Amino acid sequence: MRVTPQRRAVWSAFEGGESGHLTADQVFERARRELPELARATVYNSLSELVRAGLLQVVEGRGAVLYDPNLDPNHQHFRCRSCDRLYDVHIEGVEQLRISETEGFTVDGKTVLLVGLCPQCSAAMERTG
Repeated sequence: MRVTPQRRAVWSAFEGGESGHLTADQVFERARRELPELARATVYNSLSELVRAGLLQVVEGRGAVLYDPNLDPNHQHFRCRSCDRLYDVHIEGVEQLRISETEGFTVDGKTVLLVGLCPQCSAAMERTG
């Protein structure tokens, strides 16, 4: 993959992997700070290229695709039902998950999404009763 100013601006939106779980629109807004003439279509194309190159993974969100630079195969996700933030988490026992009806299924990967309250929202709900 060729490194272009546009792809560099899109990649920098993730701040070296520290700020993941972004929508394409969020990437567009962040990347335009670095490259104001950047087109929305270029952002979508660049994100697709970064996914194909294995630098980002796609996480299905509620109504929006999210892009995650965390490629650790041992991490899963937790979504807070109050603030809707998506967290990277490590879950014990994922390796043992299997389909009980094994006939014909070939599992290539496992994705787990837990839903509940994050520590901040949980504490806020306790304070308000």
